[in-house]
Amino acid sequence: MPPTRTPRPPQGGELYRATLPNTANAPRIARDFVSSLLAVSHHRDLADDARLCVAEVVTNAHRHTRTPLIQLYATINRKQVTVSVADNAPWFLPVLTHARADGELECGRGLLLLDRLASAWGWTLLGGCAPDRKAVWFTLSRVGIPGVHVPR
Repeated sequence: MPPTRTPRPPQGGELYRATLPNTANAPRIARDFVSSLLAVSHHRDLADDARLCVAEVVTNAHRHTRTPLIQLYATINRKQVTVSVADNAPWFLPVLTHARADGELECGRGLLLLDRLASAWGWTLLGGCAPDRKAVWFTLSRVGIPGVHVPR
């Protein structure tokens, strides 16, 4: 049975892109890039959560794929920021793992963090009928903006 497709990430706003080599430095570079974008776009209140989430998603792409380049896209508008990280491993889809009875997880802890901090997150297969890439994305919303609900 094919995996359930998640909703597409929210669109609209200014789009920024970065291409990172798949190295151990990629998560740090991605954190700094997104943090800088949020600082200049007056979203400093989202920076800490964004740094954690982008580090998790880029680290997963680095550790679990052989993609030579990791593509990062950030869409920023007045109410929210959406970050999408693409790699060339569409067969490796993120799965949220809930804690075992003993409270220990062998993997998937980072996705629990993403699930907790982001107002929405998911994945999208890219490449049409024969996907050759996937993008894992998350949206962080500003608290206190009318019409924005942030589940916690």
